[in-house]
Amino acid sequence: MADLTRGLDAQGHLAREGALARIEAPFRPVVAAARDRLLDVFGARMTSAYLYGSVPRGTARPGRSDLDLLLALRDEPTDADRADARMLDESLDKEFAQIDGAGTLLFSRARLLSDLETYDLGWFVACLCTPLLGEDLAEFLPRYRPTSLLARETNGDLALFLPRWRTRIAEAAPGELPGLQRGMARHLVRTGFTLVMPRWNGWTSDLGEMAEIFGTYYPRWAGPMRAAADDAREPTGDLAALGTYTEEIGPWLADEYARVHGIKAPRP
Repeated sequence: MADLTRGLDAQGHLAREGALARIEAPFRPVVAAARDRLLDVFGARMTSAYLYGSVPRGTARPGRSDLDLLLALRDEPTDADRADARMLDESLDKEFAQIDGAGTLLFSRARLLSDLETYDLGWFVACLCTPLLGEDLAEFLPRYRPTSLLARETNGDLALFLPRWRTRIAEAAPGELPGLQRGMARHLVRTGFTLVMPRWNGWTSDLGEMAEIFGTYYPRWAGPMRAAADDAREPTGDLAALGTYTEEIGPWLADEYARVHGIKAPRP
C-alpha cells in the first residue's frame, strides 16, 4: 500500500509530486501562456518542458510564488538559448501579477539522461517535475528510493556554495538581500532534510515539514533550521540571519553531510 504521507508508492519508490490537475485557478492562465510561448520561442530546439515547485503541487500563493520551468533541449544550451529564456521569464513576470518572478532552467536532453546526473537532475525530473510539453524523460530513468546515494548526489556539495554565498552577500545591494536569503534558506532546509531523508524514509517538498523532520534527528539545530524555513517563505534580507547560514549552520551541515553521505561526484 502506498504511503502517501511520506511520498512513497506501494513499492517504496518516491512518487512523482505535482500534476497539471493540481494547478489552482489563478495560475492556470500563467501556465497556458508559458506553454504557448515555450513552443513559439524554443520550438524544435526543445524536446521536453516541465513545471516544478509550488504551482504544480497546488500550494502556490497568488502574488507570492514564482513559476518554475525546466526545459530539455536537443543540444547543450547556448548563450542565445539562455537569453531567450530570460526574456520569456521577464515577460511572464511582467504580465501576470499572480506570480512573483519566473525562472527557466535549461539542460540538454543528453545531460539529463547521463549516468552522472541519474541521481541528481535525472531524479529531479522523474520525481519533482510535472510534464508540460513533449516527451517525458522519466520513462528512461530508474525508479528512486530515499537512499544515501540519492542524498549524496542531490545535496552533497553544500561546501562549494558557502564561499560563493559569502561573496554574493558582501556584494549585494540592500534590495537584493531578500531574494538571496530566500534562495539560500531553501537550499539549507532542503539539504538538512536530505541529510536525514534515508532515515526518515520518504520525501516531502514542504519546507516547514522538512525543517521539523530534520529537527527530530538533530535537536541542537532544530531552531536554526525552523528559522531558515520561515526565512525561505518570508525573507527579510537580515544580514545577521544570512551570517548564521554561512558561518554557523551551513559549515556544520556541510561537514555532517560529508561524514554521513560523502561528497557529491564532481561536475565538469
